[in-house]
Amino acid sequence: MTGGTSGLGHAMAAALAAAGAAVALTGRSAERAAAVAADLPGAVGIGLDVRDEASVAAAVGLAWSTLGGIDMLVNNAGLGMRTVNPHFMTDPLPFWEVPVEGFRAVVETNLTGYFLVAREVVPRMLAAGGGRIVNIAVSTSTMQRAGFVPYGPSRAGSEALSRIMAADLRGSGATVNLLLPGGPTATGVLPRGATAADRPFLEPAVMGPPVVWLASEEAAGVHDERIVAAEFEEWLRERAGGGRG
Repeated sequence: MTGGTSGLGHAMAAALAAAGAAVALTGRSAERAAAVAADLPGAVGIGLDVRDEASVAAAVGLAWSTLGGIDMLVNNAGLGMRTVNPHFMTDPLPFWEVPVEGFRAVVETNLTGYFLVAREVVPRMLAAGGGRIVNIAVSTSTMQRAGFVPYGPSRAGSEALSRIMAADLRGSGATVNLLLPGGPTATGVLPRGATAADRPFLEPAVMGPPVVWLASEEAAGVHDERIVAAEFEEWLRERAGGGRG
């Protein structure tokens, strides 16, 4: 679980640990990752900077040896708009005013980071006979919203990357799926004091049931799906009724 020390990542790590999975959660601070993991049954915390190839290789190697393999990778680590513009909800910046260094930092984390971690994990999964990758995504409206450079483009890129990963891995024994909350979520990426205009913010725990299901035997053949957590129960019913492949 990359980016597992807070927000959506922590909620998913907690749900998986509660379901009995052995979880390795990562964060840029190894100390913080270890402290957060200590509160979850059977979890370990590992320091990881997803932008750095050496850090990725070391963290994946440690997770693999500690857990005895990696059955599922959840690519979740990311930077939000607050890192570029703390007032992005009330005073958005047009793209030409976005600092170049901020643009690069977000893209390197949210897009390049997904690539680097999956690139390190997938060969190990294939050698072991398969595995599962879950890439955390956002709504299409977030990708295209005014004032959302660089976050929107970074997440659009990570979704395109996920689709190509799924195409490359089709029939290999390794599956790739997208999972997104389905609306604004009450996490630290929102500006302080932010309020929802038309509906309550989703709680990070909304991500728990679908990520646990994606780790289950029932999801063994699920590949190249885009699952909206807030609509997960309806999605499952449609799937059971033959409405989805």
